[in-house]
Amino acid sequence: MPQSNPSIQVIDRAARLLDAIASYSEPASLKHLSADTGLHPSTAFRILGALANVGLVERDTQGRYRLGGAIVRLAQKVRHVADIREEALPIMETLRDQVGETVNLSIRSGDELIYIERKASPKMIRVEQVIGSRAPLHVTGVGKLMLGRLGETFIRAYAERTGLPAYTRHTLPLERLLAESRLAIERGYALDNEEAEEGVGCISALVHDASGEVAGGLSISAPIERRKDEWIPLLQEAAKGISKRLGFVER
Repeated sequence: MPQSNPSIQVIDRAARLLDAIASYSEPASLKHLSADTGLHPSTAFRILGALANVGLVERDTQGRYRLGGAIVRLAQKVRHVADIREEALPIMETLRDQVGETVNLSIRSGDELIYIERKASPKMIRVEQVIGSRAPLHVTGVGKLMLGRLGETFIRAYAERTGLPAYTRHTLPLERLLAESRLAIERGYALDNEEAEEGVGCISALVHDASGEVAGGLSISAPIERRKDEWIPLLQEAAKGISKRLGFVER
């Protein structure tokens, strides 16, 4: 009979410990956590120590355990994604019906965008971003807007980190990326002119949260020959509508 993968066993035990900690309203002792999970105290202690090293749990002065700050931050991110998706969906559907093309919702994760929702075009030939897929900031309209908000120093550091890999012959070099990111912020929208994929053009706008920070980005994706400038005000109005639903007050 094949033995279980030790790495998977550790993950399973760590998950059981986290779940046990979460069931207590106050910090829990090693004794109680060991009893709740069926783990030997020495095993539980070792795993809890590893979890504490990465911030998933915290140990107080009495040796009791509670969920750590990293768990709180992860929970906040999950709530953020759930909130923006919930508020955006009806507006995305309306925009999709207005333009007849695919509408995408994305958020930033480090040097990438993650597509968290889409409303697909009903047309036979259409552009679709897979939910959960990622794209570098420099090849997307939303990414250029986010880079523009972050400023030249960040963009130059981003270019140094990533090398600005070219996805198509239209992918921008650094100086043009700087110029287009500044322009995107000035006019309130950005274009992707086949920079991520040949034959695909996008129009993008930012979504803001109640604090005024960038919460994500809204984009229309279409075959480049079908993209229309008349969609720009519709997209901007939709992005403003989502921002308003997230509590953003324009000043």
